[in-house]
Amino acid sequence: MSPSETKSGFANIHAAQIYYEIAGSGAPFFMIHAGVADNRQWNNEFEYFSQHYHVLRYDQRGFGQSEPVTGDFRHLDDLLALLEHVGLRGPLILMGCSMGGGLAMDFALAYPARVKALIMAGSGPSGLDLDVPKPAKFAEIVAADEAHDWDRIAELEMEIWFDGEGRSPDQVDPVMRKLAYDMNRIALTHEARELGKRLPDAEVPAAGRLGELQAPVLIVVGVHDTPYIRAAADYMLEHLPSAQKVVIQDAAHLSNMEHPEEFRRIVETFLKEIEL
Repeated sequence: MSPSETKSGFANIHAAQIYYEIAGSGAPFFMIHAGVADNRQWNNEFEYFSQHYHVLRYDQRGFGQSEPVTGDFRHLDDLLALLEHVGLRGPLILMGCSMGGGLAMDFALAYPARVKALIMAGSGPSGLDLDVPKPAKFAEIVAADEAHDWDRIAELEMEIWFDGEGRSPDQVDPVMRKLAYDMNRIALTHEARELGKRLPDAEVPAAGRLGELQAPVLIVVGVHDTPYIRAAADYMLEHLPSAQKVVIQDAAHLSNMEHPEEFRRIVETFLKEIEL
């Protein structure tokens, strides 16, 4: 497959139709979106890294074009089945943001031989409980949820996750903010249908198992991200055997969307280091 050629489709996985895109050739590079996004979060990275890698991105069940269905499910099971469907075999470079990063880490712990490197953007390990302040807008989200005001929830979540701590909407890229809002609004519409029950991806959460993760880890965090995510980045740096942390200034939770060129440089530098 040439770098410019993208294959897209739906994989029939555990009764759900999971949308995916794959392009390029070379080492396999799997990108997993945040819980307020879908595969389009990686528009810039997908196009760029497919010039040198065999890149896969997808919409997790209940996000983007992967609509929810009834029944219990695990995102980890969907991920495994998708890899089998497209024939993408390891060792993988895994890059996840937020919830996607937690899923990537759970996969790396469950299948260490299948992972070459892990990139955690605005993420933390599953099961990590930290005593840090929560954004006040979380309480407003609860009230909006009780009122079924999905538009209000989407806006509040953009204020938390895209604008970030200490910034207002007029201080961020309006085009990228609109894309983030639209992606999250679709996810909220899916969630409102109340189809399917997500089960934990790991029997033992990753937070207590970080010492087992031998693959090199890149931790990327925006300076305006939530106190929890910033603290989780420090926790991982302290407890992972092989990790480095990079802070992106003037960015919040979706740092790759705010500063795509800087984000790509950070990731590219990391990948060159581990492939020496």
